[in-house]
Amino acid sequence: MEKFTLSEMFINKYKRKKPPFGFNGLGELVYMRTYSRIKEDGKNERWWETVQRVVEGTYTMQKNWIDSHQLGWNPWQAQKSAQDMYERIFTMKFLPPGRGLWAMGTAVTEKKGLYAALNNCAFVSTSTIKEDYSKPFCFLMDASMLGVGVGFDTKGAGEIIVKGVDKSRDEQVYEIPDTREGWVESLKLLLESYFHGTSPVEFDYTDIRPAGIPIKGFGGVSSGHEPLLEVHEQIRKVLDRNSGEPISVTTIVDIMNLIGKCVVAGNVRRTAEIVFGDPHDEEYLDLKNYEVNPHRDQYGWTSNNSIFAELGMDYNEAAKRIVDNGEPGFAWLDNMREYSRMKNGGDNKDHRVAGGNPCLEQSLESYELCCLVETFPNNHDSLEDYQRTLKYAYLYAKTVTLGRTHWSETNRVMLRNRRIGCSVSGVAQFITKHGLHEFRNWLEKGYDTIQEWDNQYSDWLAVPNSIKTTSVKPSGTVSLLAGATPGLHYPESRFYIRRIRLSKHSELLEPLKKAGYKIEPAFGSEETTMVVEVPVDVGEGIRTAAELSIWEQFSLAAFLQRHWADNQVSCTVTFNPETEGEQIPHVLNYYQYHLKGISLLPRHELGAYKQMPYESIDEKEYNKQVKKLGKLSFGVIHKEEANIEKFCDGDFCDVEVISTTGDNDDQEYAN
Repeated sequence: MEKFTLSEMFINKYKRKKPPFGFNGLGELVYMRTYSRIKEDGKNERWWETVQRVVEGTYTMQKNWIDSHQLGWNPWQAQKSAQDMYERIFTMKFLPPGRGLWAMGTAVTEKKGLYAALNNCAFVSTSTIKEDYSKPFCFLMDASMLGVGVGFDTKGAGEIIVKGVDKSRDEQVYEIPDTREGWVESLKLLLESYFHGTSPVEFDYTDIRPAGIPIKGFGGVSSGHEPLLEVHEQIRKVLDRNSGEPISVTTIVDIMNLIGKCVVAGNVRRTAEIVFGDPHDEEYLDLKNYEVNPHRDQYGWTSNNSIFAELGMDYNEAAKRIVDNGEPGFAWLDNMREYSRMKNGGDNKDHRVAGGNPCLEQSLESYELCCLVETFPNNHDSLEDYQRTLKYAYLYAKTVTLGRTHWSETNRVMLRNRRIGCSVSGVAQFITKHGLHEFRNWLEKGYDTIQEWDNQYSDWLAVPNSIKTTSVKPSGTVSLLAGATPGLHYPESRFYIRRIRLSKHSELLEPLKKAGYKIEPAFGSEETTMVVEVPVDVGEGIRTAAELSIWEQFSLAAFLQRHWADNQVSCTVTFNPETEGEQIPHVLNYYQYHLKGISLLPRHELGAYKQMPYESIDEKEYNKQVKKLGKLSFGVIHKEEANIEKFCDGDFCDVEVISTTGDNDDQEYAN
């Protein structure tokens, strides 16, 4: 592989340039904590270096594709193009997803060839479980361990018999290698022993590295073998309960959720799963009723649970459940298959779609992955400048589709679809500044621009046009870098305190302390974790989420589904359960013809428990906090292990263990 490199003269211009991180140092802190990788000299990357790595990695992928297919690489033109992309990422006019900021241009892709790690999310259907009993489960585990959030369905229920292990046979022993592949293979052997009724399988965990050892490449530290041993034991219990019977909805979801719990314990504190079920199936709807299913209390939290909603269905029963706990979410599969942008009428180009990703901004076929990229219209002075940015945002995402995965089923669908998702964030800020009509104009012109570039670059790369190109992702940490409100969501408060958790030994703490940021031990984790408070002002005149009715939030999602997203719009509508709960069936009934998916969440007061990630404050308190802050300079940082925000990069779709002790990193909006 011949590596593309940016001109040294060009890069030198940015080494001392101050990046426009947003929100009073919050953006820079999140970058240093989350995306700044440790270099070979033991120091952390600076922003100019991260952008250089990402851009050079992107154009290296392009170059090798062009060279390998003898399509004619133009070094001069590539250099000019790469420099323009660099400038637009550096100034945060657009940003790759967290996955890209972390993995692009590293050994993960360029040496190991794990291009799947550049993708945000995936979907797998269990409807084909008869063809390969264990494959959907193994795919979810494999993808999750690479940081890909996975959606799945329950359509395989009843399709196979869980025969149970044949205890009359001698045990087979599997020595688990200390690799991702080894963990996945152990799951496969365990499942197949039950599904096929073969001899029991036991595992030798000796080769798995002890807990606490750093994991190079993906970041974080080893968990040891305990999470894997636990998931083996728990899956055995699940399958023992279902032995001799057709595989049930509960068993499918139990296994998937237990895998998610294992991955969380194994390397990260977040997971992202979504499960889609039948709206009329009481067994499915009761999965998070822990009075009915007490055994699921320890792992039911790992997935957001949604239904494949039917147009014209009665939404009353679902609405009652939503008022209680915010579930189920809704995915109108018929709309996902029939429509691109809703304004263009039905085209049925996505007739093979079977589900979506955990945040539901992407329609997906089974085993399909999605790559997202985020643009910030409000960080542009003109529509023409924004259209230029869209060229490079599109090109980044399209380039990721050139990377083969290690799953043949995935390659087959991705080679055909080349699906990407160019998103918009800072919607609330743009509408406040320019108005809805101007926003519509930018969306319409921007969408057309992306289609023009798709025609041109697909021809250049000699690949099919992308089946879909635009989405609205919920965003999260990436939007913080750019000082943007996340996706289409309005803030809970104009002024608030944002709390970030860091290791007690983090080298980021000292410069934060010197700059005057409030730092205190994390409640419940005082021995290991510190909490940093950052005052945030999202901007003058911006309405808060509480000021938007449930109807207005649905309307904005439909607006973006009509004028921008040919995939989908990820939107979590927050509502007051006391005053708006009874309106839910009515608003769903009306907007079912305008949307492809939606979720709802009862609104809770910011600061309801100690050290919540967000706490609302007034302007007086904000100004008081800001006056205390001096210049923030991280200088030279060594040893700080960046811990990637995996999965979808969304506050609303990453599902986490809720703990009122505050022992969970970024406990945002979990169900």
